[in-house]
Amino acid sequence: MLKTRKVQPDDLQVIAMHRRKMFEDMGAAPATLDAMTRSFTLWLKPRLEDGRYFGHLVEDGAAIIAGIGIMLVDWPPHSLHPESSQRGYLLNLYVEPEYRGRGIATDLTKLAESDLQARGVIYAILHASAKGRPIYRKLGWTPTSEMAKTLTIA
Repeated sequence: MLKTRKVQPDDLQVIAMHRRKMFEDMGAAPATLDAMTRSFTLWLKPRLEDGRYFGHLVEDGAAIIAGIGIMLVDWPPHSLHPESSQRGYLLNLYVEPEYRGRGIATDLTKLAESDLQARGVIYAILHASAKGRPIYRKLGWTPTSEMAKTLTIA
């Protein structure tokens, strides 16, 4: 039987593993994944401890089979949220392959949306993989005009 619970500080390693698997599914190179996972673990630890990173995990018995992370992003008031200086950010949504197609990602996304609404957040963002886009579209998420560039450090 599946059970959903809140993320705890001692979930650091499973969240880092899920993030690695998520990017592995999207084709990231092993060396990049190694570096990212090391850096991410160091980054995540204090945020789990002080609650800046929160979310939910799904368990099947003792196994953690899915999860989603949530953060509040300090953002200047914007035409999309003119009276708010925060955006919600959903990240690290991952479902183990053998559990996919059961609505777990949809349920986790809805739960994250509810968490943000309870905190008074009226605008949220996420970065979607090709596999995730149909799920988010069905839930009313729309593509944005965001662009990106990787900068080099001199």
